[in-house]
Amino acid sequence: MRFVRPAAALLLVASAPLALTGCGLFGERGPVKVAAIGTLNPSASPLAGELSSANAALLDATSQGLVSYDGEGQIDTGLADRWTVTTDGRSYIFRLREAKWTNGRKVTAEDVAAILRSYLAPASRHVLKNDFPEIETIKAMTDTVIEIRLAVPQPAILELLAQPSMAIVNKGMGWGPMRARRIGRAVLLSPVPDPLAEDPEAAEAAANDPAASIELVGTSPAGALARFKNGYADGVVGGRFSTLPYFAASNIGRSRLIVDPVPGLFGLSFVRAEGFLATDANRDALVRAVRRERLIEAFGLAEWQPQVTLRPSLYTRDGGPAPLMPAWADYDEASRIAQAKRAVDAWRSAGRDIEPLRIAVPDTPGGRILFAYVSADFKAIGVPSLRVPMASTADLRLIDEVAPNDDALWALRRLSCRRDTLCNREAQEVIDQATANIDAGQRRVQVNEAEAVLGRYTPFIPLATPLRWSVASQRLTGFRANGRAQHPLNHLIAIPN
Repeated sequence: MRFVRPAAALLLVASAPLALTGCGLFGERGPVKVAAIGTLNPSASPLAGELSSANAALLDATSQGLVSYDGEGQIDTGLADRWTVTTDGRSYIFRLREAKWTNGRKVTAEDVAAILRSYLAPASRHVLKNDFPEIETIKAMTDTVIEIRLAVPQPAILELLAQPSMAIVNKGMGWGPMRARRIGRAVLLSPVPDPLAEDPEAAEAAANDPAASIELVGTSPAGALARFKNGYADGVVGGRFSTLPYFAASNIGRSRLIVDPVPGLFGLSFVRAEGFLATDANRDALVRAVRRERLIEAFGLAEWQPQVTLRPSLYTRDGGPAPLMPAWADYDEASRIAQAKRAVDAWRSAGRDIEPLRIAVPDTPGGRILFAYVSADFKAIGVPSLRVPMASTADLRLIDEVAPNDDALWALRRLSCRRDTLCNREAQEVIDQATANIDAGQRRVQVNEAEAVLGRYTPFIPLATPLRWSVASQRLTGFRANGRAQHPLNHLIAIPN
């Protein structure tokens, strides 16, 4: 299967060349070697904001949350080895396993409660801080039992708690299930010995078995793929749309590519409503103008799909509210473009200019391809634009996020009244009402109502589903595509039945 159309390939000439093929250099009994795209920092903390792919993999291995994900993307045990939910759905009670911090001190429920409260504190920069509005209290009930009390039931809270960013880190110290040791630019991970083992020396020896170890390195996209190509890595994790062209240039076999079918948000958020962007009609014109199929085809990956709704459609499988289709969805491409151009012409006919729209996308091959296609579509209706770095002042900024759970409100919260979004008070009031509503039927109605208000207000240009990809050798028998894009390092090799 091809990956990049010729027009898009012209944008990749500056990409770093990847090394040529080589033989595997490491025996099957040696450590599993994983190259993660991004910076690796052994002292990374969820309190510092968004984690790189490398740091997320490291924290998930050394400091799992109360619960975790397994290799299939399903909820698994973590620091808590079991939990119960009260019949009203408002209280989650977790019993902690026997565990020690890296300094040898016992992990207590009060430690864990304090860490979780710090993640959700008002001054925290934690990426999921705003996704836990239902939580009333987090408290230790005993030395080994912790309770999370909710204002209203939230069945999807375990999915949030299993995210790598909810890792239980105590001032840089983890508890497991693996421990880390720095070796040059890489980190060597080995299992934490069983603290309840009858023979501690035997448990330590088993944990130090090289075959049970993982060597993790953080590097560039080209560097990660070159390591895999030359046998220096058994797998690559952390791929996104922005780095997919590197895979296309690597000549690694298509059978080694794993694409996760993840729901979420991938598109351009309107950051300000001034000038041409001040009216709902003008923002809607830009939404209609984008030719999504053409954009996605430029990347040549069949698994990547266009998306036109504000919310992903995953919720319908559990009887949740289906996302609302936009009013223009039934029109063909030519009609949508004509409608968009009429709005632009009406603005200009009143003697008003349109300043170039500053569009913030990653400065990567994928980001440049994305901008080229979106910019061309805007230009076709008479709207100029220019590409700016993600951290720069912008009029539109890319959002590329996987839904952290199955809450139908997640996408609406994310697109309403955040630092990088517009704010419609009517929509936000309905979102707040739905959040606090304990009646599931009424909540579904309010979700649809809030989505309809946001749809008319037009705070976002949905483009596609998020794209998450990895590369895995045959050695990684536990590596599976899943709807959470979670590939915990301690599950990379499947345990035989």
